[in-house]
Amino acid sequence: MLAAVITFAGSLLVALVVVALVHRVVGRLGRRSKLFAELAEHAHRPALAVAVLSAVQFSLGVVAHGDWRPVAIHVTGIALILAGAWLLAALLVVVEDATLARIRVDVSDNRHARRVHTQVTLIRRVTVVVVGLLAVAAVLMTFPDARAAGTSLLASTAVIGAIAALAAQSLLGNVFAGVQIAFSDAVRLDDVVVVDKQWGRVEDITLTYVVVHLWDDRRLILPTSYLMRTPFENWTRTQSALLGTVELDLDWTVPVEDLRQELRHALEGCDLWDGRVSVLQVTDAVGSFVRVRALVSASDAGRLWDLRCVVREHLVSWLRSTHPGALPQVRVRDLPRAGGRVAEPTSNGASDNRVFGDSPDGQERVQAFRGPDQPVQPG
Repeated sequence: MLAAVITFAGSLLVALVVVALVHRVVGRLGRRSKLFAELAEHAHRPALAVAVLSAVQFSLGVVAHGDWRPVAIHVTGIALILAGAWLLAALLVVVEDATLARIRVDVSDNRHARRVHTQVTLIRRVTVVVVGLLAVAAVLMTFPDARAAGTSLLASTAVIGAIAALAAQSLLGNVFAGVQIAFSDAVRLDDVVVVDKQWGRVEDITLTYVVVHLWDDRRLILPTSYLMRTPFENWTRTQSALLGTVELDLDWTVPVEDLRQELRHALEGCDLWDGRVSVLQVTDAVGSFVRVRALVSASDAGRLWDLRCVVREHLVSWLRSTHPGALPQVRVRDLPRAGGRVAEPTSNGASDNRVFGDSPDGQERVQAFRGPDQPVQPG
């Protein structure tokens, strides 16, 4: 009995000392390397659990006796499998974090970096799930009854697969859509998107859903399958720079060239403008107003929104102060009066004030539209 206690304590002490020394060495290396720093932080506890359980199992296999020994070894083996899965998942997370740390997204052109971040984030979730499933399978295989059941179930794999696919059709569809998002480059982390008329930035992408951080700090949760089958706008797929318009309905007397020069002056004094596009055109001239459109550019969607507001306010203020006559207005003209009554048209112009005129051809058209039962009124 004393020998068993000494063996158990000695093996446990050796395991703890080895883990402590390795942790100390890795921690020192972590002062100069982020990879080793992440390793010392995330892998210390699972490594300690694996070392202690390994020491316990070694001690049980060497010195333990009695009927309880097989049960203790079995329980320790299960715990060791779970601890090993924990350590493996931690190591994979450390490697993935180190990969993400080397790829910077705080640069102007970060499209490739955001794509890699999206793929690595989803791969991390997949690897953790796979390691967990393998650990559960390994634990079940330690039971003889479970091995026998697995052998019998293997013969009916097709039936079970069909039933599982029907039962989890929605879940599997979202998972496959998540994998498709990761590698199709349709949407990435930090992409600016418009989905269902909601504008926001992609905050998180999982295997089953996508989180969009809306402009008013709400979160829009979308199943990945829904996102892949629904059209949406991606404003930053190739680049973040965008074009935007400012439209004004003004009077016909508006000095277009002066307004164009004022737009250029306003943009040159604004740090929101990226210097690419400054265009002012009259896009419509129907009715009482002319429509003037200013086309401007900015480096990203947020700056573009602010720039459009600044340009709109500046042009409105400039028109009010320098050309108030160009502001929208409705003109009313008095008709000439004769003896207090509105002047009637003369007989000379009577043939031109009807829909089809007073010619024979016009009379035929009047008859065609008026119908055979209604006589034509004399002109």
